[in-house]
Amino acid sequence: MAKHGKKYRKAVELLAEKSDFTLDEAVKLLKETSTTKFDASCEIHMRLGIDTTQADQLVRSTISLPHGTGKKVRVIAIVPDDKVKESLDAGAIKAGHEELIDEIAKGFLDFDVVVATPDVMKNLGKVAKTLGTKGLMPNPKAGTVSPTPGKTIKEIAGGRVEYRTDKQGQIHQIFGKVSFSEDQLKENLTTFVKAVTDAKPAAVKGVFVKNLCVATSMGPGIKLDVPSVMAEIK
Repeated sequence: MAKHGKKYRKAVELLAEKSDFTLDEAVKLLKETSTTKFDASCEIHMRLGIDTTQADQLVRSTISLPHGTGKKVRVIAIVPDDKVKESLDAGAIKAGHEELIDEIAKGFLDFDVVVATPDVMKNLGKVAKTLGTKGLMPNPKAGTVSPTPGKTIKEIAGGRVEYRTDKQGQIHQIFGKVSFSEDQLKENLTTFVKAVTDAKPAAVKGVFVKNLCVATSMGPGIKLDVPSVMAEIK
């Protein structure tokens, strides 16, 4: 078993006084418990009270974080010729139609998000498996199938993120960097948690948000007091 270094052990000591923390306490601790030399990402991990075997209880949507994630997102656009310039001007690293699909089929995968217009979706069959297995297939629910790709690309670059529950009924999302101010981190965090709670499926009964935990890259988990968080975001 790998041993944690002095920085990590010191960070854990900061969390020993309490088991659950308020939003303000957690945001402050994120900065104090970061153990890396680089500008670490801040992550939230949510466990929801859903039955993942029931399709009508799964959660998937998008939300624009007020201050972005601090991560540069590489977007490509699969669009008809008349939308190529619009997509590139909006910030896409590549834009095209059949030639871009062929590039992907040959192994090009140096991107984070694929945006497509509805009329080209029928042509993505040859790369559907490649994109699908990596969670990159354009999808209306993810907001990545759009007749206005330029607008969509700008939103993604500006901090729009997609979230979804995994097989364990959990959601994992980066919501900023350690270099962000405490106010920026808190605003991003509350915006995200509220978006997820507002997206509660009608089929879900009982407690929806069961557990909330935040952490920095390679840092210890900071457990949030769920009732106090829910009261604050209302």
